[in-house]
Amino acid sequence: MLSKISAFFERHLQPAGDVSAALSHSQKQLAIAALLIEVAMADHVFSEGEMLSLQHHLKQKFTITDAQLAELIDLARDESAEATSIHQFTSLIHQHCTPQEKFELLVSMWELAFADLELSKYEEYVIRKVADLIYVSHAEFVRAKSIAKSKTHT
Repeated sequence: MLSKISAFFERHLQPAGDVSAALSHSQKQLAIAALLIEVAMADHVFSEGEMLSLQHHLKQKFTITDAQLAELIDLARDESAEATSIHQFTSLIHQHCTPQEKFELLVSMWELAFADLELSKYEEYVIRKVADLIYVSHAEFVRAKSIAKSKTHT
């Protein structure tokens, strides 16, 4: 698994030059994708609307091709399935993301949860847990939910 992830990042996402910074950036991308997948899978239903939302958010955030996007989603799904907890993902986000990036991640997670027009208590639980683990305040958690809800219900 790790060799597939490393090969993906070397081929597509690693900028030339600073390998250590690229590795942490690549890990951050995978962590973001895996956390988004955690939300989509929280209610055990990965709907077409959720998949489209996931693709939109990842493509917009990382500016990658459709083939790279499909590969990243597959890797993130595998990584998410093999992970024993979300802590490995949230620790990377906490260490390598700015407060604005953390907030944007929460908005994306909420948008993904609202993509099927049905917010599950399990999806909300995952988002709340992630917010706590990446040290986002409750006020920002609620603000992110409000922004995402207004975007998806208009």
